[in-house]
Order: sequence, then structure tokens, then C-alpha cells
Amino acid sequence: MQIHIASSNGTGPTALAAFDAALNANGIANYNLLQLSSVIPPQSEVVVQPQAIPAELMPGTWGDRLYVVMAEQRTDVVNQEAWAGIGWVQDPETKKGLFVEHEGFSEHAVRSDITTTLTALMKTRGVDFGEIHMVVTGTTCTYMPVCAMAVAVYQASDWANGPHLIGV
Repeated sequence: MQIHIASSNGTGPTALAAFDAALNANGIANYNLLQLSSVIPPQSEVVVQPQAIPAELMPGTWGDRLYVVMAEQRTDVVNQEAWAGIGWVQDPETKKGLFVEHEGFSEHAVRSDITTTLTALMKTRGVDFGEIHMVVTGTTCTYMPVCAMAVAVYQASDWANGPHLIGV
């Protein structure tokens, strides 16, 4: 399985509109997002995208469920920064691993939290998956609300073949 990571910043007339702009900049605006915890399945390849996840790589269609690990920080305070990041570690042999997502108001805080958390998660599990990788993005609110976002996209699933609806 490939897990694609993208990061972007969005601006809008409200914090929610800025969030939507960041979703759009990452290529995932037209999905219903389901946030996952942070376990990378064995034999997974993590692919960092330089910009939005290309449409040809995105499975599914409008309104489908999209399984993601996501960090997002919004602010509407002028001159305040918004930062978001995803970090990961993977066993070099099995490719199983861990993601963590952090957000905050400084790049240093987000990077530090990612490193500290991944180190603790590996210690808790009694594993050492080696080098810590991360993607971090940030922006500053100048006059309109902003959102910084980093997202790891696992897969999409449609509603027709999904779970049965309650009461139907």
C-alpha cells in the first residue's frame, strides 16, 4: 500500500473556509474525511508529494470516505503563526511503522513535539524503527484566517459498498 503525504496552507474569510482551502490545496476537498490513529501497516510505502496529491492517484469520487492521518492548525489572529506536521518512523525490513500528527503556533514546537512523541511511542512498544521523518508546514495570519495542514492519505471507500446503514 502507498500512503501519500501532502501539506499546504489555506486562507479564507473564516477559519473553516481557510481549512477548506487547505483541503483543496492538498487535493482532498471533495471527500468525507475519517481520521485514523497513527499505525502504518506492514509493507506500506510512504510517498511525500511536493504539492497536492495528483488527481490520478486519488481513488474514489465526490463524497467518498477518505481515511487519513491529519494535522491542522487554524488562526484568525493577525500576526499569529499556524503550523502543522506529520512525522513517521518505519521498520526498514517490514515497513510497519507509526505516524504522529502535531499542530501549534511555532515551527519549533511542532517539530519538537513530533520528535518527542515518536520517540515515546517507540519506547512504549519496545521498538526502534530508526530515523524520524517529518513534513511540516506553516503560515502567518496577515488579514484573513489561515490554516496549515499536513495529511497522510491511506485509501478511499465508497458508500455503495461500505457498511450497512442503521435502520435500512
